[in-house]
Amino acid sequence: MSTILEKIAAIEAEMARTQKNKATALHLGILKARLAKLRRELITPKGGGGATGEGFDVAKTGDARIGFVGFPSVGKSTLLSNLAGVYSEVAAYEFTTLTTVPGCIKYKGAKIQLLDLPGIIEGAKDGKGRGRQVIAVARTCSLVFIVLDVLKPLQHKRLLEHELEGFGLRLNKQPPNIHFRKKDKGGINLNTTCPQSELDLETVKTILSEYKIHNADITLRYDATSDDLIDVIEGNRIYVPCIYLLNKIDQISIEELDVIYKIPHCVPISAHHKWNFDDLLEKMWEYLKLIRIYTKPKGQLPDYNAPVVLHADRTTIEDFCNKLHRSIVKEFKYALVWGSSVKHQPQKVGIEHVLADEDVVQIVKKV
Repeated sequence: MSTILEKIAAIEAEMARTQKNKATALHLGILKARLAKLRRELITPKGGGGATGEGFDVAKTGDARIGFVGFPSVGKSTLLSNLAGVYSEVAAYEFTTLTTVPGCIKYKGAKIQLLDLPGIIEGAKDGKGRGRQVIAVARTCSLVFIVLDVLKPLQHKRLLEHELEGFGLRLNKQPPNIHFRKKDKGGINLNTTCPQSELDLETVKTILSEYKIHNADITLRYDATSDDLIDVIEGNRIYVPCIYLLNKIDQISIEELDVIYKIPHCVPISAHHKWNFDDLLEKMWEYLKLIRIYTKPKGQLPDYNAPVVLHADRTTIEDFCNKLHRSIVKEFKYALVWGSSVKHQPQKVGIEHVLADEDVVQIVKKV
């Protein structure tokens, strides 16, 4: 393990020494590709699977999963206890929480699982202090809450982002709009739909040759960087929305609070005094991109207490049926929909129809 870490340290040192200009872009591209390969080896070591970490793999329940990531003693456990009513041990010393503590809240009819993860320390991505297991659980979440201490937020924020990005998590980013396809022969074929400031054919070829890829089609649909290209080739990157929670706002003045409110993706809270939780839950709902669909049995009123919760990317009638039960799609005849996704109330729709938030659906089966 130390050899990989030493290699990573050597490459990072060389990258820090190298000036950034057009002449060195090629060399930096090669170094970045090597670094990404070594990082991947760290995440998935070669050889057989080791023993599972105690208490880290928590069964996924509910409609979404949120992980609390942060340094020790920033108030993650207090926040979980006050949000979900689950007791996660709280004390005035660091590293109180040693394993994952799950909790569950109901918000707007959706069941949301909250995970209080142990504190991360600097160097977590290299395996220090349980960091790899913590970040591995964070990779399975649909939203990450990064909990920061309001008195030292920015350096912590930068360090945590660096740790998570080193582990293949991309926060509040869209996947790069790059088409990449390996082929058997024909060399590297690079197409660009707009002028590129960093990548040219030579740079792309050197990065790909690091991965021993010599035949591929690549289309760059925007001004991409070599990091974006490496992300696409690696293919194991996870794009997760993220909210920064600035905890302990009871320790600062109103003027400072006004400044903090302007930071994007940020919610100032006080976990201890339960301040600003409603704002936090509202923002959580917006970032999770969930929609609620109400069911209506034939001849009865719609059931508004238990909505079927779908993700905003998968909202057709077919997804709705699969969420209820796999066998419904086979017997599906048509559906009646009331709500904003249709022109008439009710409207008869097929299995391809895309639903909107708070629609009411009645499914009619084949006889």
